[in-house]
Amino acid sequence: MEINVYTIPTCGWCTKLKDWLKKKKIAFIEHDLTESDHARDEMIEKSDQFATPVTIIKYYEDQKEDEELVLIKETVIVGFDEKKLEAALKE
Repeated sequence: MEINVYTIPTCGWCTKLKDWLKKKKIAFIEHDLTESDHARDEMIEKSDQFATPVTIIKYYEDQKEDEELVLIKETVIVGFDEKKLEAALKE
């Protein structure tokens, strides 16, 4: 599983989401939309909007060490929704 969080520095909900993930000791990759046009475009493509935060959880097929990762599912969560995040993280 890989957790990608799309944020902007002035977003209070982004800060709450990151703090929540850190408190739960959940590793994530942060993408600051003010620093990356590519991240912004990816977020818009996956979520169909420009609201932040957006969390994209990528689930990969189990593989051996030398095998390439195979994406089996993505979950996109717009905003800071603890219930949706909890459910997605249990998958």
